[in-house]
Amino acid sequence: MSAAAKGRIRVGIGGWTFEPWRGTFYPKGLAQSKELPYAASHVTAIEINATYYGSQKPESFRRWAQETPEDFVFSVKGPRFATNRKVLAEAGPSIERFVESGVTELGSKLGPLLWQLAGTKRFDPDDMKAFLDLLPERHNGVALRHVIEARHMTFRDPDFLAMLRARNIAAVCIDDIDYPMLPDATADFVYVRLERSQESEETGYAEADIDAWAKRAALWAEGHEPDDLSRVSPLPVGKDAGKPRDVFVYFISGAKVRNPAAAMAMIERLG
Repeated sequence: MSAAAKGRIRVGIGGWTFEPWRGTFYPKGLAQSKELPYAASHVTAIEINATYYGSQKPESFRRWAQETPEDFVFSVKGPRFATNRKVLAEAGPSIERFVESGVTELGSKLGPLLWQLAGTKRFDPDDMKAFLDLLPERHNGVALRHVIEARHMTFRDPDFLAMLRARNIAAVCIDDIDYPMLPDATADFVYVRLERSQESEETGYAEADIDAWAKRAALWAEGHEPDDLSRVSPLPVGKDAGKPRDVFVYFISGAKVRNPAAAMAMIERLG
């Protein structure tokens, strides 16, 4: 398939401020004010996690956009005040405040908005539908893409995936033994969080595992779906005729000190 017929694959890390990266990923003596531009020159996307814990200022989003390359992308994690609640249907005001906090100041560099559910939150079809209906499609003229990270095994349910598919919302494909694997594509993009990096591996993941995830990302980008992951539903009929998708792959958690090396290794594999 030609490059024009593929989605864009972006590979990155969570955040850019992490003391153990200083002298390992970041050159010794690099000013902290230069860490974001340095990180953005070595990976192609960053997931902003600080927004999960508290609001950021519009000028911060504008500055981050200015400090990164033209084709760089930030995913932004929605606030815990919206997702760590018993009744998700009541999250409307928290979602509104977050969307209006300045995230669209990232402009063309705004990637998906990540909504991470509590690990104790079980799949409740009515409550989940109500929450999804609260997620806006646009704000300030900027199209918004949403992705749900479900952390309870009850979400391995075809009905949940059907809800997402109907709204062009993605489910996070998590590589973590404690959370459900949801590799089924439900949107025009795919979002992967790889959470099992090991400090004993120089690149976090073994070379064979990085190769395997790179191949899966390439399949998703071409509109196909990998057949070697624990899907909820069978592979769709006619999958080879699928439309190209953007793919976001983040090395998150695990041995965090190794995650930049893991991301750079995957970028190298993808060429």
